[in-house]
Amino acid sequence: MKLVMIHYEGDEQACIKIDDRYVRLHTINQLEHTHWPINVFDLLQEGQLETLTAWYNEGGSDKLAQLESVPSEAIAAAPLYRHPRKIWGIGMNYVKQAEEREALFAEADPVSFMKPDTSLIGPNTAIELPAQQTEHVTAEAELAIIIGRTCKNITEAEALGCVAGFAVSVDVTAADIHAKHQRFLTRAKSFDTFFGFGSELITRDEIEDLSQLAVETWHNGELAHRNVLANMIYQPAYLVAFHSQVMTLLPGDVILTGTPGAVVIRDGDVIEARIPGFEPLLHPVQAAAHLA
Repeated sequence: MKLVMIHYEGDEQACIKIDDRYVRLHTINQLEHTHWPINVFDLLQEGQLETLTAWYNEGGSDKLAQLESVPSEAIAAAPLYRHPRKIWGIGMNYVKQAEEREALFAEADPVSFMKPDTSLIGPNTAIELPAQQTEHVTAEAELAIIIGRTCKNITEAEALGCVAGFAVSVDVTAADIHAKHQRFLTRAKSFDTFFGFGSELITRDEIEDLSQLAVETWHNGELAHRNVLANMIYQPAYLVAFHSQVMTLLPGDVILTGTPGAVVIRDGDVIEARIPGFEPLLHPVQAAAHLA
């Protein structure tokens, strides 16, 4: 199932997308006499995503064809939600060849950092280049893991069972700040607008082979970097289990899984994250002085 958050009638609401049609959860509730929350974050918090997914897989998808959809001209994408409790980031997580993985995996633990929710922006919103502290900013496409249930000290075998699904994201870094000292990583990642969060959540049952999913960073309309999840040093299940041993993971927490490569962004650029099956996540880039 593909859940999409949109701006509609002055609010941000969840839809189920099937083919090119968007059916609001509000509409489904009215006609099915159900009471699912009408935004993705509350669905996760209340543990209702699994029951909605079961309804969809057990005949609900066929019913959607009979329900009123949102007119295509009224679709304006919103982020999946705006205030996750935690946003984890992972650095240095791809290799060019899968044979390199084992040696690098054995050498060290994942490079982790956290981002604030004030860095979060939705699709088509501008990344703002800070007016102070940095002059060299990079951006990169990443697959985001969306936690679906509370978990603590779980095993790698249990981890994907705690995942609601996946989303597209863009991670932005003040690269010159990080280059000054490795300890400055969190500051380099935390400026406002430095986390692009897509509008779509694809549930884990929809992705047949996670290892073959491709992540692409596009810059000004050209492909800059591409890799597949099979070339991740730390696979999604490992990342979830590893971080659950640090702190309790909660529904709606986000883990960014690393990038196939970053590009330097400047005023007037366009950065785009593409992953098959998802709508591309696009952000224009603007200098701070150009924003109202």
